[in-house]
Amino acid sequence: MTHVFVAARRRKTGWVRRHRAGILFGVAMAAALAVVLILQSTQRSDSQELSIHNPGPSGARAAAQILAGQGVSVNQTESFQETLAAAREASRNGSGSTVLVYDERGFLPPEKLPALLAGTDRLVVVSPRLAALTGLGGTIRQAGVVPGSEQTLQPGCGVADAEAAGDISADGGFLYTGGTVCYGSGATGRGLYASAENGKLVVLGSTAVLRNQFLADHGNAALTLRTLGSHGHLIWYLPGPGDLGASPAPKTLAELAPAWSAFVAPWLIVVALFAVLWRGRRLGPLVFEPLPVVVKSAETAEGRARLYHEAHDIARAADTLRAGTVVRLAADLRVGAGADTVDVAAAAARHLDSTLPDMLRILQHRPGTEAELVRWAQDLVRLEKEVQAR
Repeated sequence: MTHVFVAARRRKTGWVRRHRAGILFGVAMAAALAVVLILQSTQRSDSQELSIHNPGPSGARAAAQILAGQGVSVNQTESFQETLAAAREASRNGSGSTVLVYDERGFLPPEKLPALLAGTDRLVVVSPRLAALTGLGGTIRQAGVVPGSEQTLQPGCGVADAEAAGDISADGGFLYTGGTVCYGSGATGRGLYASAENGKLVVLGSTAVLRNQFLADHGNAALTLRTLGSHGHLIWYLPGPGDLGASPAPKTLAELAPAWSAFVAPWLIVVALFAVLWRGRRLGPLVFEPLPVVVKSAETAEGRARLYHEAHDIARAADTLRAGTVVRLAADLRVGAGADTVDVAAAAARHLDSTLPDMLRILQHRPGTEAELVRWAQDLVRLEKEVQAR
């Protein structure tokens, strides 16, 4: 009996010796795969743009560390209620608070912004959408984008924070009018930085000023420190899907299916598998042929219009129609590619012997229903035809 156990043990150890290279290779591959998965999961969790936990080029960890080194408490929030509670707590403690809002995808309803403005000592909004500016009262308005030829901008205003920071990066930034405007592009009264409410509201039109990639360039770090570090507590708010509001969960497929489907569905799956095997054997192997595909611009525009229609996104469709009309009218009236809606409306009023309020009422109209959107689109077409006919 002892000899039997010894022989069995020798067979096992002999198999391990013969295959030890493969075993070691498999263990090494498993360890490498585990490391790659861990690194990828870590990067995904910290890849949000302008997140203070993101060390990548698009993150804002460097800005948060600089502010923390100057004694500012930096806290990133992901919901409106959490942000408002943190701002009120800082006010009760007497340290004061600054709230930064970067809502890249438009998750935060515009009507909630006035509560943030009232609940904090300073509200800094980065690259806001048109709806967000409207929710803040409309004092600050959109006025185009920074021309691609201008990589940096000078302060050109009397705001102490901007004058102390000097020139900043302006790559891919947006311009605004209203309030006190700094970092203007040309002599048009439009700037990358706008403040209102005696400095309580600040609109910054470029994320490049805060990003890790450009923070050390020019006066970006100085403007970040002076704009966001004026109070002892900084609340870094990046809205998410939870700010859209609670909605009833949709019914699952199992809840929608009738009761008899629990018996029929398995048989249908079996029949479908047999059909696939039967037809697959008869059709033969697949043949791959490169086919040139050309998509016309009209088809692309029609497809995007259908997406807006299915999503009932009236505001986005209206913004697209308005932007296209303003660009085409600017070309017809020869007022320059950088002209905003007010400039185009003034030129159209002179060209058609009309009044500026009438032109602005057409170009700045905001339809609330799909029927109003269709009628407004027809008004825009008539306006373009009148301008071209003159």
